[in-house]
Amino acid sequence: MALTMNDVERFEASRPRLEAIAYRLLGSAGEAEDAVQETFLRWQAADVGRIEVPEAWLTKALTNLCLNQLTSARARRETYVGQWLPEPLLAGDPMLGPADTAEQRESVSYAVLTLLERLSPNERAVYVLREAFDYPHREIAEILDITEAASQQIFHRAKKHVADGKARAEIDEDAARRIVEEFLAAATSGRTEPLVRLLTQDAVAIGDGGGKVPARAKAFEGALAVAKFMRGLFKPGAAKRALVGGSPEVYATTANGAPAVVAVLDGRVIGVMCLEITAEGIAAFRNQVNPDKLARATRRWAAADHGEPLLNAF
Repeated sequence: MALTMNDVERFEASRPRLEAIAYRLLGSAGEAEDAVQETFLRWQAADVGRIEVPEAWLTKALTNLCLNQLTSARARRETYVGQWLPEPLLAGDPMLGPADTAEQRESVSYAVLTLLERLSPNERAVYVLREAFDYPHREIAEILDITEAASQQIFHRAKKHVADGKARAEIDEDAARRIVEEFLAAATSGRTEPLVRLLTQDAVAIGDGGGKVPARAKAFEGALAVAKFMRGLFKPGAAKRALVGGSPEVYATTANGAPAVVAVLDGRVIGVMCLEITAEGIAAFRNQVNPDKLARATRRWAAADHGEPLLNAF
């Protein structure tokens, strides 16, 4: 049955919410867009006139597609080259979704998205729908074909898993910029001590190159090891310039609501380093350099004014 213009408009009105849900479930903007498009095809094939609550129908269809995707993604990630990290979203990206509450902002943070990888597909779906979009357990149960009591139990279990692994502090954009500036000053000082002072004792540094860009397969752990790595990373060198094709411009911004360092070369984002901040200092650096996961960031970057770079790397 062909969709009417009104049917199409109803779907398009739901698209931003669907994309935000799919991104949180999958950790990939590209896969989220594909899932939403597949949801539209199912909407197009359905007898829309008989659907009483379109939003509920669309959310259920999308969630089931994402659950299937998560199951296959786990198998793919077993053969992924090196560390797997989510695709970062830069400030202002509509796929970040609602940010009215601390829970909503936290649910899309890079730190929490990474922690969500530890959950089962069902745990992840319940956590996202409840924590980020405030769906009642009755509706979540209908979406996932489980009981309301099961939804509540799964949520409490998932929330505990996430809470056990997170230590993030909320930071506004001005504070984020100051933190990045202080970090870059220390990283380019040529000395390890200023960096160590900024880090927690158990700080970690993780990179995702996807086998396409060099990135260490094992995380650096501990303040001294991370500080030495960062000092070396920002040390100028002809080999580094040759590797990336020039001298990238480095900016301070936010990604997924947290302080981030963005490296840009000839208008193309070649790296996004997300910083996890705690009351004790910087607890983690998660560096996304896989070009397949930076295409959306490049498009978003080109559409906004970011002022002058803080420095030219390498």
